[in-house]
Amino acid sequence: MFTNIYKKLIIDFPKFTLSLIFVLLAFSTFYAKNFNLDASSDALILEGDKDLKYLREINERYGSKDFLFLTYSPVASFEEKETILNLQLLKSKIEKLSWVDSVITVIDVPLLKSTDEGLMDRLKNYKTLAHPEIDRKRGFEEIINSPIYKDYVISENGKTSGIVVYLKKDERLAEYIRVKDKYYNQSLESSLTKVEKINYKIFLKEYEEYKNLYNLRNHQNISEIRDVINKYGENAKIHLGGIPMIADDMMSYIKSDIVVFGIGVFIFIVLTLWIVFKNIKWVIMPLLGCSTSVIIMVGLLGLIGWKVTVISSNFIALMLILNMAMNIHVTVRFLQLKKEFNQLSNAEAVLETCKKMFMPILYTVLTTICAFLSLIFSGIKPIIDFGWMMTMGLTVSILVTFLLLPSLLTLFSSSEDIDVKDTEKSKITSALGNFAKKSKVLIFGSAIFVIILSIIGISKLEVENSFINYFDKETEIYKGMKKIDDDLGGTTPLNIIIRFPVKNKQAEEEDEFSEWEEESNEKEDKAKYWFTRDKMDKIIKVHDYLDSLPEIGKVLSFGSILRVAEDLNKKKLQSLEIAVLYSKIPNEIKKEIISPYISVDKDEARVSVRIKDSLKDLRRNDLIEKINTELNTKLGLDKNEYKLAGVLILFNNLLQSLFKSQILTLGIVMLGISTMFFILFRNIILAFIGVVPNFIAAFFILGIIGLMGIPLDMMTITIAAITIGIAVDNSIHYIYRFREEFKKINDYKKTLDRCHSTVGIAILNTSITIVFGFSILVLSNFIPTIYFGVFTGIAMLLALISVLTLLPKLLLVFKPFGNERIL
Repeated sequence: MFTNIYKKLIIDFPKFTLSLIFVLLAFSTFYAKNFNLDASSDALILEGDKDLKYLREINERYGSKDFLFLTYSPVASFEEKETILNLQLLKSKIEKLSWVDSVITVIDVPLLKSTDEGLMDRLKNYKTLAHPEIDRKRGFEEIINSPIYKDYVISENGKTSGIVVYLKKDERLAEYIRVKDKYYNQSLESSLTKVEKINYKIFLKEYEEYKNLYNLRNHQNISEIRDVINKYGENAKIHLGGIPMIADDMMSYIKSDIVVFGIGVFIFIVLTLWIVFKNIKWVIMPLLGCSTSVIIMVGLLGLIGWKVTVISSNFIALMLILNMAMNIHVTVRFLQLKKEFNQLSNAEAVLETCKKMFMPILYTVLTTICAFLSLIFSGIKPIIDFGWMMTMGLTVSILVTFLLLPSLLTLFSSSEDIDVKDTEKSKITSALGNFAKKSKVLIFGSAIFVIILSIIGISKLEVENSFINYFDKETEIYKGMKKIDDDLGGTTPLNIIIRFPVKNKQAEEEDEFSEWEEESNEKEDKAKYWFTRDKMDKIIKVHDYLDSLPEIGKVLSFGSILRVAEDLNKKKLQSLEIAVLYSKIPNEIKKEIISPYISVDKDEARVSVRIKDSLKDLRRNDLIEKINTELNTKLGLDKNEYKLAGVLILFNNLLQSLFKSQILTLGIVMLGISTMFFILFRNIILAFIGVVPNFIAAFFILGIIGLMGIPLDMMTITIAAITIGIAVDNSIHYIYRFREEFKKINDYKKTLDRCHSTVGIAILNTSITIVFGFSILVLSNFIPTIYFGVFTGIAMLLALISVLTLLPKLLLVFKPFGNERIL
């Protein structure tokens, strides 16, 4: 019944089918204008990460703002008047940008040792390095030795300065994020009502539209500041860094990757089709199928509002590669049928081709979908989106393959186009076939060796990775982060929040502040008795411990400010003196150097540290565990008296989740594909024979990654599952064809020869296309994408060899189709 319907709609009326596809293409092209990219931090976090919620609370409490960071290395010394003048001009230009809130440079640092006035007078009447009457040599020496500003706005060697550009807060975006988090938390705690779900859907659309506008503005902002840097870069080497800049450059990389991958794979596919078929007609028809699938998919993404991230930026290349594999299998089978049964009309040959190829291609698509769907269990948003995106793309691909290509074959193929050379034996497949028949010990011995090597390599896998190493060394992101890491105290932020036990207010006042009897409001009253010496000592103790760790660069806390004050005062300050100092400090200074580190209301102190992300032997998880443990065991803090927060924690959560997701996704893929093989062939031995060669190839590539010491990241984590999902396609085609031919020939070795000269050629062609298609990914600026392309390509090559040697050998040994009939 299905065959009859298909024949009437597609084979008998191909022009009608082509008209419908043309309308769909027009529809997709219209919505493709809404196709968008996403390089925000949302794309690099775990769904529902509690540490993210806590970090946002901390940022709100301590007034954290988005910022850009410039490294400024002048030709002349910072003591030179010319350098100061150039820096003033650069600062002035940056401050005039409408989106900039404030700028902090080395010439804004308050110099407190430049006079002999009292401490309070120094704080009120401080001078800076830019002051005309200042002794610049003495002032610069103070800055370079300052516990606050050394390795923050000036490098230890005094040759590089940091410029912090604080951005104006986008209140609307902050409110959108708060509402989004509220909806998300509510959906976890108690399901949303029908009305709330509708409102949430409307809200998400508004949120995404505003994010698009925000990204556009951010791109304009980065372009503006780069223009300023270019104008003032003659007398200094300047690098730009910061999350807004990284996000914008990532967007550029995604756009570049999509274009380069798409064009590169397209050109390669054209060349491959020409080499395989040597006929322009057999190049154009499969190519139209691939292009149509991609256009429809892009239109669907635009219609749905689904954004492409750096992880899914290769989806167009993958769709082209996988769709081409389907088209080559269908086209080769059509040519073989026309050669064998030249009496068949075009329509009959096309229908017979579709009947024979639909089930194997359906199962190859289902197994590949199984591989991509397994990624949704990773818990990592960009990987989840990538899984769903490729699932949708494969669904579109198989529909186009069996709607467009048969219609084109029916209308445009002719007997004159069928060249016998297209279906002649391949020397490569023939050699592999002979090897499979004769080399039993070598094949099984090699398989065992590969398995042992894989186990050794997999045992060495690790997920430690550095964000800086995601980028090529020639990119601005890498150069800026490396410079900050080396000279300005590290890149990856981490906060240690110290919680002080809340004592009875009256007892605390009687303890150290009985002399203080002024009237004041409640907040000021609390601040008066809050600054006890034991609290200060605890902050300094934590500060010094963190400063002693080699992985940590710059450490800032209230202890840094306290040490400066004590150095100026020439003695250790006691509780009452600290409280007086706090109350007398001007609000503008208090806002900049005290409020980011002390929360009197919450009875907390914040110690801010930066990790040297580019350290070769950095082990983030070990470092976090060490700090968490030693704050308790070495420093004597109770576990509930401190908590860690920051980008380091979020990134580490992501990395640790990768390993768990690798095990989970691989397990799901192996179970799902094994089940599908059993359903397809209804034979447990055949199912085993079909999956083993591909499992070996996938595990071997993981072993190679482990042996080479390459850490798993967001891209390489998906290689094994995707390799299995794609590679088993070849097993399905081979076994399916072997079973069909064995019924006619009834001789395992002759059937092997027959399969290697027919479906083996299609497998070889598609696999080479896939291998070289993945190799296009090496043109990316994103290192994980390069690794993904290289190792998936190698895995597919291993799977090809395995399918054309180990798989047929297993068929010869186990004889799953029964014994040969003796004539």
